[in-house]
Amino acid sequence: MELSEAVRRRRMVRTYDPDRPVPREVVRRLLDLALRSPSAGHSQGRDVVVLADPADRARFWAATTDPAAAPDGWLLGMRTAPVLVLWCSDPGAYRRRYAEPDKARAAAEREDADWPVPYWDVDTGMAAMVLLLGAVDEGLGACFFGVPPGRHDAVREAFAVPADRRLVGVVSLGWPAPDRRSPRLARGRRPLDEVVSWGRFGRPAPEG
Repeated sequence: MELSEAVRRRRMVRTYDPDRPVPREVVRRLLDLALRSPSAGHSQGRDVVVLADPADRARFWAATTDPAAAPDGWLLGMRTAPVLVLWCSDPGAYRRRYAEPDKARAAAEREDADWPVPYWDVDTGMAAMVLLLGAVDEGLGACFFGVPPGRHDAVREAFAVPADRRLVGVVSLGWPAPDRRSPRLARGRRPLDEVVSWGRFGRPAPEG
């Protein structure tokens, strides 16, 4: 599949065939592809926890939802995903990498005492995006979503995630089942010329 086709076909899939597992070799192939995405200084401060066992997935949903609340349509659909991929970033890996001799000048020239942009999260998000596109290429559905505020510690405890890791998000994977398109799609996309400036913010593209 051409990249342009995968990008245009990609959408967030929120309902899956629960009786059709994703082979482990497919998951490994997708993650090998995803982890070829760029990282600042080749720091590679990304860790992945794959939840393919039903008990592990049940533990995730228990850690991230209120057991006393009735599940809504989104949760009922997402619980059908046979694989959840938990993406963690490692800020320490970037700080250690940029303290090395070949990066010390870059670190010294930063005006901010800390990183003005948390590239550990940016790079982890880029890897997750490659996973989403790879899923399209494999004929799978996928959805990126976040761990709810206030539930991060519960997820860390449930899956032994070290305290120095940040939970950037989760990708669900599975064979897509018929579902209802998000009503948010009716908003459409912002036109290219509304998003893109040339030379300075707010300047339209030059004519010709």
